[in-house]
Amino acid sequence: MNTGVAQNARVWNYWIGGRDNYAVDQKVGEQVAAMFPVIRDIARADRWFLGRAVRFLAEERGVRQFLDIGTGLPTADNTHQIARRVAPEARIVYVDNDPVVLAHARTLLTGTPEGATDYVDADVHGPAAILERAARTLDLDRPVAVLMLGILNFVLDTDEARKIVQHVMSEVCSGSFLVLTHPTFDPALGGAGQIPAMKFWNDHARPPITARSGQDIAAFFEGLELLDPGLVSCSRWRAEAEPETPAVVPQFGAVAVKP
Repeated sequence: MNTGVAQNARVWNYWIGGRDNYAVDQKVGEQVAAMFPVIRDIARADRWFLGRAVRFLAEERGVRQFLDIGTGLPTADNTHQIARRVAPEARIVYVDNDPVVLAHARTLLTGTPEGATDYVDADVHGPAAILERAARTLDLDRPVAVLMLGILNFVLDTDEARKIVQHVMSEVCSGSFLVLTHPTFDPALGGAGQIPAMKFWNDHARPPITARSGQDIAAFFEGLELLDPGLVSCSRWRAEAEPETPAVVPQFGAVAVKP
């Protein structure tokens, strides 16, 4: 475990108020936040999007299987906790390759008598291995919600990122869902400040990251049917239940179904 270099899972944990981080993560996190103050809003909005998307799929679409790729460090209201408030029999597989995440997952991400929770130690760049191991817990012949929140931005080559999504979605059945968030530099969402902040990140933390245009992010959903309200700032996706209209953040979010 490298505690001398800032790591994404730990810095993200710091931004959302967690305690599973080190001084180096806090230092880099503060510098990025000074350069791009909205980053904490992005981190919170992404987490709230997760909650709304999982509840929607479990309650309104009857989804009982979730494959959460790039889960990050467990905090309050993880995917399995949200899903099981609706359906105790829900089955969840988490995927990450950070050793700190693995250590926490082994103790915190537990199953129930009705359902199951598993953790796959794997890299998003290897979708075949992810699917092979996920199939030990999930039935890929039944609908699965594939969650890719803030993970494809660590796949620097856009063509490779598209192929990863296509590979995963080709192996799940019709009626499955893709749930995705991704940072953008689009000015319409206030994303111009992402660029210098990400350069600083890539010089001082791991793994390296990239933002993409809305057009490039929309291409991840090729062959799928976007659900309302489509590809929007993740803070605005089905946010009617929020007490106030949340501010737009430069992080796209969407949910789509495989026909």
